[in-house]
Amino acid sequence: MDVEPIDPDLVEALARARGATLADLAAVPVEVEVRLLRGLLGVVKIIGLPDTALRESRERVSAATEASGLSFPDRSLLVNLAPAETRKVGPGLDLPIACAILAASGQLPLESLEEPLLFGELALDGRLRPVRGAVAIGLLARSQGRRLVVPNGSLADLALVRGLDVVGLETLRDVVRLLRGESEWRRSPLPELARANDRDGELFDAIVGQDEAKGVVLAAAAGGHHLLLSGPPGSGKSMLARALPTLLPELDEAAALEVSCIHSAAGLPARAAPLCPPLRAPHASVTVAGLAGGGVPPRPGELTLAHHGVLFLDELPHFRREAIDLLRAPLEEGVIALARAGRTQRFPTRFQLVAAMNPCPCGNAGEPHSACSCSPAMIERHRAKVSAAILDRIDLSVRVPFVPAQKRTPSPAALRREVARARIAAAQARARARNGGVLNGALPAAAIARTIGLDATSRDWLATTVDRLRLSLRAHHRLLRVARTLADLDEAEQVGRLHLVRALAWREPERTDGGRDPRS
Repeated sequence: MDVEPIDPDLVEALARARGATLADLAAVPVEVEVRLLRGLLGVVKIIGLPDTALRESRERVSAATEASGLSFPDRSLLVNLAPAETRKVGPGLDLPIACAILAASGQLPLESLEEPLLFGELALDGRLRPVRGAVAIGLLARSQGRRLVVPNGSLADLALVRGLDVVGLETLRDVVRLLRGESEWRRSPLPELARANDRDGELFDAIVGQDEAKGVVLAAAAGGHHLLLSGPPGSGKSMLARALPTLLPELDEAAALEVSCIHSAAGLPARAAPLCPPLRAPHASVTVAGLAGGGVPPRPGELTLAHHGVLFLDELPHFRREAIDLLRAPLEEGVIALARAGRTQRFPTRFQLVAAMNPCPCGNAGEPHSACSCSPAMIERHRAKVSAAILDRIDLSVRVPFVPAQKRTPSPAALRREVARARIAAAQARARARNGGVLNGALPAAAIARTIGLDATSRDWLATTVDRLRLSLRAHHRLLRVARTLADLDEAEQVGRLHLVRALAWREPERTDGGRDPRS
């Protein structure tokens, strides 16, 4: 390939290009400055707190430039990434660095780099590779009113960033032709959004013979309540948990954009159905860091990846105790704070917890047709792995028994998926209108008395029951939130005693002959 020579008369001493880097889940603008220096030939120095990936950019940029038929300057180069006090991470600045070098050496017009924001990694053959964080970069470009140049592979991540003037390209050579005016700037079409109805549509209807459990799942979905499913192996706990997100309404575009930004910052591929609430199901071997997030630079963990969706923890007692206890603050506050190197980073964690567990190590405790081989001490140790503090934060608990084949009959119409989804959507709409935009499961404690009115008889019955069962104030509030959801599903204006009784029946932990109540 013929290499374009550098005309010494066109060489500029200083060139600037626009880029960006990730800081937590947001994008920070970066100005890339390149100056040609006199001195040792071929020395390239990058300053401005670059990480390892950025320090290696000099080799990628040099190889990609020459592979694209362009000339890499043989003079020394100083590359400054401003502002200097902000740490720059990842290879996304490869493209603006390369373009600034080409402009400083007279191969690109300086004015062509004043307006667009450039973002992408360079391969050694000049191809553009997608980089994590494209959604945050797109939001930054839109807020600044800038055009955005990214690799074609990043366009799927940007499907939800409305009003963005973006072009996706394949190679560095394509970018150079665009900036020289040799090709026309044409906004790239973004992918169509897949709908929630396309996802696992028959899973809920495939569950037969578990009408009570399906009713509890419906209530959990309607109110955004945390749920614990307990029963023997093969009873359908995992199917119920994985079916719950398919009952939920689509995310609005603001929530979907927030979810896409989180997944993009974590380096995950674009979600096939970005309007669907996410479902995260980490294995029981997951570490505390895997749940909470972390690393250098910090990336979101499973708790944040489940934001606006469902976190499913199967076989809950098999998770590390410290991992289970980590859930306490995120369940209450909807955010997790990570203290790293003198600064605190906060990631959102407004998820719905769905947990499943066997009632004992063998799974048969309390089953009428199966013998339990576990001693009371074994059952005690099994249940003690889940602390009372976590159980107290779970709104709904239901036994999922093993169903014999002759009793596996289809569910009634009210528990079929399409009817259930319509009831859930209507109940959520009523709750949001009454609660100022939040579901009952997230209703602040201070608003409970104002939004959940009880008649005198129901209030007296509830007070007596709370004292008799020694329910904590948190459990008392969660009981009222669930009762309000049940009333919304019944299209009732006021919470009645029947709603309170059902909410209490679905909150009380299972009791078996093999062990004591884990919350007692």
